[in-house]
Amino acid sequence: MSRTRTYSWGDAEVLARAARESDGLDFLSRIGSGELPEVPAGVTTGIHPVEVGDGWAIFEMTPEEWHFNPLGTVHGGMLAGLADSALGCAVHTKLKAGVGYTSLDLTIKFTRPATLDSGTLRCRGEVVTIGRRTASAEARITDGSGRVIAHAIATCLLLA
Repeated sequence: MSRTRTYSWGDAEVLARAARESDGLDFLSRIGSGELPEVPAGVTTGIHPVEVGDGWAIFEMTPEEWHFNPLGTVHGGMLAGLADSALGCAVHTKLKAGVGYTSLDLTIKFTRPATLDSGTLRCRGEVVTIGRRTASAEARITDGSGRVIAHAIATCLLLA
């Protein structure tokens, strides 16, 4: 049986402009408060920011059937996207206006499968180090019972 999923998203240029003009913590807080639109990639994947602070970010994703791989579990790429969002945004909270970033690497270890029964998946990313050109962060993805589903580390290149 075929299934259909329909959704809409806001203007990405509004976000890009605000990102250039705001420091990272202010920018991400404005997304969380609804002052700025949700990120199109987040709307598409169901990965949403929950809370941000100085050097950390929390994102959530509730597993849906359309997240599944052929084995009936959440695709590892979806979990990597959840981790990458929390890791990158944790770094972003430390950046001044006009400074961007991009992921240099992402390493993720999957420790148990995620399914519809896992409940909402929560990922908290925290900055480990930040320098002039790079930053690193680490994160854990936990299920609705607090069990670790995956853990990850990332390095970001800072773009001034």
